[in-house]
Amino acid sequence: MSTLILSPRYSDDSRVMRAAAIRAGWNVLRLGGWRVPEGQTDSVGALYGEPLFAEVIAAQLGIALLDAPKEWLPDLPMSLRQRDIRVSTLGEARRSADPIFVKPADGRKGFAGAVYRDGQGLPSAQACPNETPVLIAEPVRWEAEFRCFVKDGAVLTMSPYLRDGELARADDGGWPMTSTEADAVRACAERLFAEVPTPPAIVVDIGLIEGRGWAVVEANSAFGAGVYGCDPELVLEVLARGCIPRTELSGNDIRWAAPSADLI
Repeated sequence: MSTLILSPRYSDDSRVMRAAAIRAGWNVLRLGGWRVPEGQTDSVGALYGEPLFAEVIAAQLGIALLDAPKEWLPDLPMSLRQRDIRVSTLGEARRSADPIFVKPADGRKGFAGAVYRDGQGLPSAQACPNETPVLIAEPVRWEAEFRCFVKDGAVLTMSPYLRDGELARADDGGWPMTSTEADAVRACAERLFAEVPTPPAIVVDIGLIEGRGWAVVEANSAFGAGVYGCDPELVLEVLARGCIPRTELSGNDIRWAAPSADLI
């Protein structure tokens, strides 16, 4: 029987994923720290939690987590990203006199992805050195943004998460989207899968840019991504696809295996 390992940090998403795993007949292990107890290393089907937590636990278990490298988004064709994006450093971002969108390039939430100018609001050099890799993008206005959990080049489940920069959750707790929006998101995703190699398990966010059209917002590690209104049992399928023993890596999966975390 497969086991879902959860972070010690309780969150609404982790509770949702716990319930989905139980419904699917999985065992669930919520760790009390960042060490896997003796005797709990067999039949791990998936990890879910903060990206650094998942990387550390995966290293202890000899598991590879499939993910997109930091160059994946900037290397997309302009027709799929609809704005200028590049990998750079926090030092360059601090020196920019023009407003730029900046976010950590490694997927970790060291600071909020947002529009900055003259370095105001960015973490100090003591907290994050100038060499810290970041993604720098041209600021645009997103009318709506949608989360897609992707398995082997197909969107298994999707949900809106932002509309005009505000959380897209309705008063009744739902995450409504129109059939027109769903069709447009799927069409953009299908163009992406047809044109660009994509990790077998990944979260791809797709949105509508004012005056430009539909585009890829970013890629996120499935093992640390928020669920929003996505079907958690389908999310579990994506998590399982992206969690593979390193001794069993083969074929296309090898190119997407994230480096193993260093353990002290």
